[in-house]
Amino acid sequence: MMKTEVFGELLDSAREALEHARGKMNLRTTVLPPAPQPMRGEEVRKLRDHLKASQAVFAHYLNVSTKLVQAWEAERRQPDGAALTLLRLCERNPALLMAAVAAPVRTKRRPRAAMRRRQHAA
Repeated sequence: MMKTEVFGELLDSAREALEHARGKMNLRTTVLPPAPQPMRGEEVRKLRDHLKASQAVFAHYLNVSTKLVQAWEAERRQPDGAALTLLRLCERNPALLMAAVAAPVRTKRRPRAAMRRRQHAA
């Protein structure tokens, strides 16, 4: 048995869809950018060479494993998802990756008094 509240929401949604189909209502739409083109192993290697980075350093820049970078370059795997997007962005602007890597990491520091209390308690 469907709850009255849920049924009401479904009915409202159906009415909105019908009004939109009849041209009486404009629904909010979002246009997404196109997905990045796949990247071949040779392209990954060229980008890494351009950055003058070893496979290990390049993997660190991208926050992936060295084995994954090796698999990309050997064409056993293809970059996808966020890694592919980041690679394509870096291809257009290599300084982007270097700036992100060079940015200092901020951490919350405990007040010294709290740190001393923990040391003495141990």
